[in-house]
Amino acid sequence: MKIAISTGGGDAPGLNAVIRAAVLSAHDRGWESVGIRRGFHGLFEGDGVIPLGPDEVSGITHLGGTILGTTNRGNPLRWPKLQPDGRVVEIDRSEELVAEFGRLGIDALISIGGDGSMAIAGALHRRGLNVVGVPKTIDNDVVGTDTTFGFDTAVSTATDALDKLHTTAESHDRVMVVELMGREAGWIALHSGISGTADVILIPEIPFSIDRVCDKIRERERRGSHFSIVVVAEGARSSDGEAVLLERRGVGTNARYGGIAELVAHGIAQRTGKETRSLVLGHLQRGGSPTTFDRLLALRFGSAAVRAIADGDFGTMMAFVPPVITRIPIADVVGKMKTVPLDSGIILTARHLGISFGD
Repeated sequence: MKIAISTGGGDAPGLNAVIRAAVLSAHDRGWESVGIRRGFHGLFEGDGVIPLGPDEVSGITHLGGTILGTTNRGNPLRWPKLQPDGRVVEIDRSEELVAEFGRLGIDALISIGGDGSMAIAGALHRRGLNVVGVPKTIDNDVVGTDTTFGFDTAVSTATDALDKLHTTAESHDRVMVVELMGREAGWIALHSGISGTADVILIPEIPFSIDRVCDKIRERERRGSHFSIVVVAEGARSSDGEAVLLERRGVGTNARYGGIAELVAHGIAQRTGKETRSLVLGHLQRGGSPTTFDRLLALRFGSAAVRAIADGDFGTMMAFVPPVITRIPIADVVGKMKTVPLDSGIILTARHLGISFGD
């Protein structure tokens, strides 16, 4: 058996741990492993497929990023092609991709990625490729799995930043507005905001009123707390507006969010007169060494993916349903997003702690 491993979409702490677990699990069975560099780009390039064995994956569990490289612009179903007249059109190169797998003698693919990568994996499976998926995203928005690796590390990074901001906010009697990643799901903002004792948390699932946000800040002023911490997810939107986008390259996962923190900070300063600062944590949330939880989850995912291949259970995605790793059809994941349930225990916990959602 010869298997290939690819990492697509945004990077996340724990990717290298998945790669290591898959390669070692395959080696234990006497299989050969190769890695596809830069998503699927490597299959269309001469040097893009590299051998992976115990030596190549030694000592990488604790490393952030991915030794294979990644991209969120390498969809073989919608591959950009420059026309003679300068226009760029999208073409379907999936059949060419499947043929290249056959030419290289690859029996199965482990596709590691988020919802976009799972959609591509499902399409390749329908075209006859033996595929198993491993869910990856710091946003924790892939359906079917309780948690994705990378999420815990991102939350830890954000919480650490909030801890540090408390001291400067309190020293200057300021309002600090912190923008966190998450696209259209508020998991990172919610978990880190509660853990970092934020006073206001704004998430996409709950449209907010800037006046309600200011009410919370004024309430704290009356109680003698002259500083406030506001956490805002990048996809948060006001009750009378839309999310703020830096760029839209289509819909859904192709939207680049950014700028909401500055708008919220401006609104707070204008209405309350408080000195207000905004901060975008950005790609710091993607970097660094994975936490113990993310390392272990990633290693379990990689090993489980090889077991799925051994069982011939293709077209499935590994899913963490505590306490076990199970499998679900990739088709059940595509086109869906796991957002924060409004009646969830964590939302109730935040409200009982006195945190405002601006609603």
